[in-house]
Formats: sequence, C-alpha cells, structure tokens
Amino acid sequence: MTRKVADCRKYPSEMNCTLTISGEEDEVLRAAVDHAVSVHGHEDSDQLRTDIRGLLEDEAPAAGGNGMNFVQLIEFRTKRREELNRLLDEWEDVTGGKRTATRAVLTTDHDQPDSFYEFVEFPSYEDAMRNSALPETDALAQRMRELCEGEPTFHNLDVVRAERL
Repeated sequence: MTRKVADCRKYPSEMNCTLTISGEEDEVLRAAVDHAVSVHGHEDSDQLRTDIRGLLEDEAPAAGGNGMNFVQLIEFRTKRREELNRLLDEWEDVTGGKRTATRAVLTTDHDQPDSFYEFVEFPSYEDAMRNSALPETDALAQRMRELCEGEPTFHNLDVVRAERL
C-alpha cells in the first residue's frame, strides 16, 4: 500500500507551520485531523476529514531506501573559504524549519584547493525548487556570488541509485 503525506508547508498559515506527517492513509488522516484541530483551530467534522483526505499525497518512493531522490551539485571557485563557511552557517540558522534540503556535503578539490563542489540532497525535485524559492536561499546565492571567482554552476540531478557502502 502506498504511504501518504500531509505537509503543512504546502498550505501556508499565519503560524508558518512546517509539520509533515507520513504513513498509511488512515493513520495520517487521524494525525492530520488532530493537528488541524489542536494547532490550527479547525473544528473536527466530517467536512474537515473529507478536505484533509483530498489533500493527502502519495509519499515519494525513497531511492536506495534512504529518501534521497534529488541532488543539486554546485561548482564554484573561491579563495574566501572561511567567509563561505560563515555564510553557510548563517543560512542554516535562518532557514531552520523552512528549508527542504536534508543534507549538504561541501568538498574541495584535493588538487585545486580553491575549487569547491557542494552536494545538496533533497527528497524530490519539487522540494529542491521550494528550497530555492526561499528568500533566505536567494540572499545566500547573492552573497555567495560576491565570494566567488566567476559564477557558480548548478546541476540538477535525479538520483537513480544510492547505497550505503
């Protein structure tokens, strides 16, 4: 049976709720109704249950069983590594609870120490695009350009195989 997902981030509210619930349809529906009543102030009713059931989406299958289905690869050059690290730390702080990136790995080329490659993992392409649309991510990109020699290059990569070795 396909697991279902209820994701508050897709339905902006005054409280900017970021809760995501996933599981079998009936358990997600129960949890989502409880959440809608206790957190968002909705009244428990048959109509609320019908509305929420209509908003449930199929959970994206995990590639290689680890949930990583999409990766952005960012290539760039900079001699200002410490400033870059501070900028990335700041972005992580201001996007807590909003970002959809699940993991990032920053690497430097062993033979060309001013060349960097960052791998940013996402559950899906759509999640990566939501992350890119955050004002904080746009601000990061602008400030990152100031630290780089030339424009960073972005690659949008669908994961076809991922394994823990």
